[in-house]
Amino acid sequence: MTNITLAIDDKLLKSVRAFAKAKGTTLNALVRSELSQLIEQDQRQEEARLGLLELIENSTGRLPKGYKFNREKLYEPPTLSGHKRAGVRSSRKAG
Repeated sequence: MTNITLAIDDKLLKSVRAFAKAKGTTLNALVRSELSQLIEQDQRQEEARLGLLELIENSTGRLPKGYKFNREKLYEPPTLSGHKRAGVRSSRKAG
């Protein structure tokens, strides 16, 4: 294991040492743990990014060429226009 020198504010050092002691660990163990978690998180994010890029590349779902989103249609309530009884709810009387 390699030792490193770390410059840290005295007030912060005092607080971190007290925190480590309260958690039943050492400052060294706390720093090692935090650095390990930082690297693991970065690796997970990179794996997720690469997975999304692969999904984009291999996806078979495509929009038609020249397709443009229509905001009004996006917020229209869904209907079953092709259903035999699509207008059933609208023809009911309130009672």
